[in-house]
Amino acid sequence: MNLSSKIAKVHNFSLKQMGSDTTGHGFDHILRVVNLTKKILKSEPGNPLIAISAAYLHDVADDKLVKDPAAQNVKTIAFLKESDFSDDEIAEILDITKNLSFSKSLGQNPPILSISGKIVQDADRLDAIGAIGTLRAIYYGGKNSQVIYDPTVKPRTSMDKTEYRNLSRETIINHFYEKLLNLKAMMNTNTARKIAAGRQTFMLNFLEEFLGEWNGKL
Repeated sequence: MNLSSKIAKVHNFSLKQMGSDTTGHGFDHILRVVNLTKKILKSEPGNPLIAISAAYLHDVADDKLVKDPAAQNVKTIAFLKESDFSDDEIAEILDITKNLSFSKSLGQNPPILSISGKIVQDADRLDAIGAIGTLRAIYYGGKNSQVIYDPTVKPRTSMDKTEYRNLSRETIINHFYEKLLNLKAMMNTNTARKIAAGRQTFMLNFLEEFLGEWNGKL
């Protein structure tokens, strides 16, 4: 089976798994990450089959989205085997999907991804910032009944994964300071850094406008 046929199968599998998501991680997000992955691949030496497949699958077994990530990974592995992916290809794709999330970077020894993994990680992080990233943060916060802003609740500066996932101690605006504004400096590739610069400016302008309106200055 050639590359395009394999990718087509992964596309359809991902659509079936993520098509009904209502948290901001749906198939529209998946497609943007795939397209950003392809864009970065034009100037970075990743493996297209690995990177694009991982981009399609990166949220399929995310532990904040599915009840049983281990069972979902078993399902994904079976699918990849049936689609003629080699054991080495499957191992690298799963290593990427299990380890690219921001929460994984909060531990003492964050995982080191392959170059293909770093490309997908950059693509995923780029979709978390800028105009769409801003809307996704608001959408996800509303889905989880988060407060928009509370000036008495200060952004957390030191978090492990458990604390990061504790939404009772976060506001939507604080999420920008706790995560989104930090992603520009965490990009792995030059291509992603250039894209992130413009998206960072958008978020800073948005926050300036928001806080000005909140405080009655604008």
